[in-house]
Parts: sequence; structure tokens; C-alpha cells
Amino acid sequence: MATASTVQLSAQQKFQFAVPDLTSDAAQTTSKLLQDNHEQHHIFFNQQGFHNHVAHHLVTIFALGASPKELQQQYANNQGYQRPLHRSASVQNLVFEDEAAIMAHLGKGRHYPDFLAFFQSEISKSSWQEVLQKYLLSGTALAETLFIRLWSSIYHPLIHLGFAIESAQPALVAEALAETAVHDAWIGNYLKPAEAAANGHRDRPSKSIVELIEAMHSDQTLRDAVRWSDSSMLRDGIISRAGERMVGYASQYQIRPMDDIKYKTAEMINAVAYFTGGAQRDDYEPKYDFYYIHSLNSSIFFSTFLEQEWLSDARRRRLLEWKVWNDLIMYASRKVPEPRLAIVRAYRPKQPSGWEQIFDRVKTTPDDGHAAKLVRALAHGQRVCMPYEDRTEFRLKHHDWLQLGHMAIDSIEAGGPTWVRSTGFDEAWDEVPRAQL
Repeated sequence: MATASTVQLSAQQKFQFAVPDLTSDAAQTTSKLLQDNHEQHHIFFNQQGFHNHVAHHLVTIFALGASPKELQQQYANNQGYQRPLHRSASVQNLVFEDEAAIMAHLGKGRHYPDFLAFFQSEISKSSWQEVLQKYLLSGTALAETLFIRLWSSIYHPLIHLGFAIESAQPALVAEALAETAVHDAWIGNYLKPAEAAANGHRDRPSKSIVELIEAMHSDQTLRDAVRWSDSSMLRDGIISRAGERMVGYASQYQIRPMDDIKYKTAEMINAVAYFTGGAQRDDYEPKYDFYYIHSLNSSIFFSTFLEQEWLSDARRRRLLEWKVWNDLIMYASRKVPEPRLAIVRAYRPKQPSGWEQIFDRVKTTPDDGHAAKLVRALAHGQRVCMPYEDRTEFRLKHHDWLQLGHMAIDSIEAGGPTWVRSTGFDEAWDEVPRAQL
């Protein structure tokens, strides 16, 4: 049985996207490895705050049909560099007696073990759903700062929470909340004003996401706001130099109570795949941008949120609005490159196939999980966007998704840099091979 401290998956697991006929042996192996990661490893694998992706990776490739041997191998590939989950002597007896004590220790990575123990205890007293309602969605001062922190560090706390909810694992929910608690909150300097501005004119029709993407691409001021030398192109670039302008764009997107949130979710998924997959260069081999893929990899969980009966429509709308606003600033932060769909459609796969063969390749690719998450998110996107493909705001059509899947796995297997980092800059492409004519 899955508990706040025990991971237990099954072959009948209801994933948002999975191949048929998952096996009990694979479920047992995944559970064992996730349990080891839960008990032994910190959420950051170094002091710089680089994230432990073990849970993301294992759940993804289990859903894509990985065998026990493949699961063991991928865990072995990433286990060695993880940071132990030891409490330091200075915080060994830390107990969060009230919200003030919690607030005083937010944003400090060394307290991850303490927050993990706290949220495990809270979940054990009630349920993971009730704990998420209280500590993330209730609107208290603590819940609001945790909700902001959920969106920090290129979606990592959100992605971890998405996997926890999708797999219905209380132990992973505790990890996700503890991870959220040790992140900073500066992204709120953009997201809170965006929400306030959007609330100020909800009587106006919302722009589509691709309308905003295209307007942002044409904005020279926004393009010039980011510099290659920025430590954080989000914080030091867009928010610092063009924050009000960015809020102006974001606030033109809203979801009203009468809107079809299922359609709005599909629109978001299509739009992030459009600017992520389309961020290519004519003269270079295809590569995905490392930052953009997080917008895409996190998109799958918004279909999961739609299925959660414990989530109100108002909370689903807020989650989706913040996701779109975060996607827009992520797009801006890499110098607003033009999505080049013609490159995607002209691409010739190295090994033409269907999705199943791509899954077989990606689940054995030496990686930390980013590649497998990307492929699964693309396959899911094709499925959920299919009913809306005739709409102009859905720029990606049915066959584009498989093309993007081939581009993903081919680019990862090609060697050289696995990803480009900040694709709108010429410097990001310096080490990428030139396209073969």
C-alpha cells in the first residue's frame, strides 16, 4: 500500500499516458528503486541546487514500458552522483510547530530533510489531497508563498508534484512539497503582478497563446532585455529589464469560468510544443532548448489536474493560468526566437517509425530523464490536441507530433551537446553540428 513513506506502484497504474500491458515485475522494480531514492537521496544532488530527477525518470520509463533490467540500469546511471539525505547537526531536531516556523525556514536547501519529515507526518494524519489543499491551495500566507515557489527553478517543483499526483503516491507528494519549500520565490515578482493585471480586465476577451507568442517575437524591446551574460535570463533579464512589458503580455491571457478548461489545457500543450519544437536553426542539426523542454515536459500534468475531483474548477483555472504566464516568460527569456514549423515538417527521421519504436529507444538512452519526459509529453500532446486541430490557434497538426518525437530522439542520440541552452542566442549553437545538405 502506498503511504507517506512507502512507494507502491502497480501494473494497473492509471497514468496520463502509458503503453498498454505494464508488468507487475516492472512495477515492483520501479517501486523498490523509488523507495531507495526516497530514503537515501536529497532533492538536490549538489550544493548549487541541481535537481535529483530519479523519480521523474523512473516513473516515465515505467509508463513507457521499461523492463526491470532497463529500470535498474537507468537508476544505476544516475544513483552515483546523488547527494545523501543526511540531516546536518544544526537542523537535526528542527520541528515546525506552526506556520511562522515554517515560513522562517523556507528557501533553504539544507532543510529539505526536515520539510520532508514534516509533510510525511501531515499526510499520515489525513491524506495527500487534504495536505495539498491546506499547504498549497488554501490562500493562506503560507500556501500563497508555497504556490509561488511551486513555479520556481524552471518548473522543477511543479513537475515533481505532477508525477506524484499522476502516480497517486503520497511519498512523492511529500517530496514535492518539501522540494517546493526549499526553493526561492522571486518568480512571484512577475507572476503575482501578472495575476493582478489579468484580474483587472477579465471582462475583455482573452488573446490566444500563439497570438501573444507572435506579438512577443516582434517586440525588439523584449528581445533586447536578455543578455548572454545574464546569470538568470528570467530574473536578471526579462523581470529586471522588461518586467512591466512582460506582465502586459501575460495579462492578456485569462481563463473565465464559462471557458472550456479542457480545450484551454489542450491549447496550452499545443502552444508550448509549437515554440519548443519550432525553436530551430536552418543551418544546424535539430536540437531542443534545455529550458523550453521544461515548459513542454510539465504540460502533461495539466491533463492529470483535470481528472482530480478534489480540485475545484477555480483552482484548476488558476493553475492553468499560472502555467501559461510562466510559459510566456520562459519563451521570452531565450530571446523570443521565431517558431519554425517548416523545419519540423521538412525533417527526415534517421529511423522512420511509429511512437512505440521511439519509446523503445528513449527508455534505454543514457540520460537523467529529460529525454524520456520529452518524448512522452509529445505523444500525449498528439492525443489531447487531436479534437481541436482544425482551429487556427492549434499550430501543430496531427503528423507534426511524431516529427517532433523523431527530432527529439535523433538529436539526443546524435552526440555533441544533448540540448542547446538559450536557443535564441547565436552562442547557444556554437557546438551544434551543421545540417547535412
